[in-house]
Amino acid sequence: MAGRLASRAGTAALGLAVWLALAACTVGPERPGDPAAAEPGIPASTTGGAGPDEPSGEVTLAFAGDVHFEEHLTRLLEDPRGALGPMAGVLREADLAMLNLESAITERGRRDPKELEDADNRYHFRTSPRALEVLADAGVDVVSVANNHVGDYGRVGLADTLRAGRDADVALIGIGRDEPEALTPHRVTENGVDLAFLAADSVFREGSSDVWAAGPDSAGVAAARRARPAALLRAVRSAAEVDDVVVVYLHWGRERQSCPTQKQRLLGRQLAEAGADVVVGSHSHVLGGAGWSGDTYVGYGLGNFVWYHDRQPDTGVLSLRVDRDGVVDAAWEPALIAAGGRPRPLAGSARGAAVDQWVDLQRCTGLAEERGGEQAADPAYASSVRRIGPALAERMRTSHRPGCPVPLRDLRYLRMTHRDYDGRARTGEMVVHRRYARDVTRAFGRLYDVGFPIRRMRLVDDYDGDDDRSMAANNTSGFNCRRVAGQAGWSDHAYGAAIDVNPIQNPYVRPGSVVPPSGRGFARIDRSTGALVPAGVIRVADPVVEAFARIGWDWGGYWVSSKDYQHLAARDAR
Repeated sequence: MAGRLASRAGTAALGLAVWLALAACTVGPERPGDPAAAEPGIPASTTGGAGPDEPSGEVTLAFAGDVHFEEHLTRLLEDPRGALGPMAGVLREADLAMLNLESAITERGRRDPKELEDADNRYHFRTSPRALEVLADAGVDVVSVANNHVGDYGRVGLADTLRAGRDADVALIGIGRDEPEALTPHRVTENGVDLAFLAADSVFREGSSDVWAAGPDSAGVAAARRARPAALLRAVRSAAEVDDVVVVYLHWGRERQSCPTQKQRLLGRQLAEAGADVVVGSHSHVLGGAGWSGDTYVGYGLGNFVWYHDRQPDTGVLSLRVDRDGVVDAAWEPALIAAGGRPRPLAGSARGAAVDQWVDLQRCTGLAEERGGEQAADPAYASSVRRIGPALAERMRTSHRPGCPVPLRDLRYLRMTHRDYDGRARTGEMVVHRRYARDVTRAFGRLYDVGFPIRRMRLVDDYDGDDDRSMAANNTSGFNCRRVAGQAGWSDHAYGAAIDVNPIQNPYVRPGSVVPPSGRGFARIDRSTGALVPAGVIRVADPVVEAFARIGWDWGGYWVSSKDYQHLAARDAR
């Protein structure tokens, strides 16, 4: 931004002084020689229109995702000017810019053991106070450190981070010497609009140290991990009583999952009801969808922004234009993380395609497309298991017949809540062997919690027991008394011990054959751990594979000679 903004004080006299100072600030041309000047991907300012002596009543906010300065990125600290590359121009053009610094700001201390985290997934990030200079030079005004790395170097690292924040030209939020301080908003008045910024961490604690959650008398992170985070909601309600616009930046979601989890959806709704005007965040390392929960703009995932690898390269800056009544409109400026770790703006057709992809991410969020629209209902997961009665047996005449290896008395009818591709909660149905019924409902409960979408879930009898028709309809199904394709033996489905999930996104791939044929576009996509995949696709070690592995089922994507990506089957099927 053209001028640094002062924090808004509580007294009327100081507030007037700040207002006069802000009224004198105008967004002018870039400084001579500024590397961000005239670079592509920088949107025109949307905050003009008022005279030089009066506030415009509109403010442009810019939000980016996760930043750190690990490994080769430490060289960016040597010279702050231009360190974040051309996307810094987008941040500078906004009146206020905010992102998440995924690091402790310390050069001391020992690594926290983080014994509550997966032993194979423990990372420790830290940086020097110079990182805040780099961010300030790039136009960043507010930095959240409410995340799972600010405590990586224990109490010493946290104390150093607090100290660095007090001396910085940016506002550091999301931690404090106690919980009230950690949840104290950063307040700013810009163009006559009063804004409050809060930040909190909503993922699980990584270690037993109390730095991972600030307490009444202990320093730590602003934590919002409970089903209803009372302290954060109180802070939002208090801010909404006195501020025009309340912004909450969250560390939330599930890693590498673009669709929001059930916890995210509920927390977004709770914050909207408490009075937040903007709820955005990061942590998943991939982009998530955005939209409206009533009059509140919610963005579920901003992805990485400056990162030491480019394995999840899609990134960008979310720009929101706000006035005293909240968010007026939103825009996405896409970028890709280059090999060196810095974001590069996209142009031309690549930019248009990236914007379209970002817009499409809204589909599985349950959020509305326009302000005032209702967020889709978020019921708790529900399931039921019952025997096959006469009416259901009559309905199942095409999937079960004399000679099947499992009698009807050993099968169970399941009803389970699942998400569809538009993020709505649906009730699906399935038949499996009684031995697996309860475990299967638990597995699908985990998929519901993480937001994994399922196109439809019906009995194969709705397709006359025809497996090809069921797959062509992208139907997730279980029992079907049929033979293995092209063989004489019974399929695992005939024993009620297998389930096919989203067959189009997860086709059966053999040499020279893809089934269903409509799945050809998904036959060769990268399904390795952490790969960026479309909604509904199953990949290595993802929530689907993990949920069914926990109940003793294997995934057909691990087969050698062929790949049955839709197929999940019990190890003790026969």
